[in-house]
This record gives sequence, C-alpha cells and structure tokens, in this order.
Amino acid sequence: MPEKKNPSIKDPEMYEALRDDGASEQKAARISNAAAKKGRSAVGRKGGKSESYDEWTVDQLRGKAKEIGHTGYSNLRKQQLIDALRNS
Repeated sequence: MPEKKNPSIKDPEMYEALRDDGASEQKAARISNAAAKKGRSAVGRKGGKSESYDEWTVDQLRGKAKEIGHTGYSNLRKQQLIDALRNS
C-alpha cells in the first residue's frame, strides 16, 4: 500500500530535508509551510531576535511550551524544558 502524502505540508521537499536533518514532524511542518507561504529566503532571515532559551526563566519557558501546544511540561526542569522546546 503506498504511503499517503500529508496534504497539510505545503513544501514536501523542504519538509523531508528537515526531517532528514533530525527536526521533529511539527517543527519540519511549521518551517516548510512558512517557507511555502513567505518564500524560503524570508524564512531564513526570520529569527535571531530572541535571547537564548538558557537566558529565559522557567516561567517564561513554560509559557512558551503552553503557547506552542506542548503538554506535560509543568513538572519538567529548566534543561528538560529547553530540550523539549528546541526539539519541537
């Protein structure tokens, strides 16, 4: 049975490249869909405006986890929260 393509992925080539590089499904989908909408060069310029997660407080990290839809973050320590956010 052939594998079904995900219709919500707007740039499947970029999605697969990101997945091959180790990005999670959610992260690869977010980046590839943003690139399809705004153009790859625009997505490449985006970012770099925030402090490193290491500089954030635990409350700020938990807020970010909540904002992007993570679950089970309330009992995580700071480094665990950082790892979860970086790999989402």
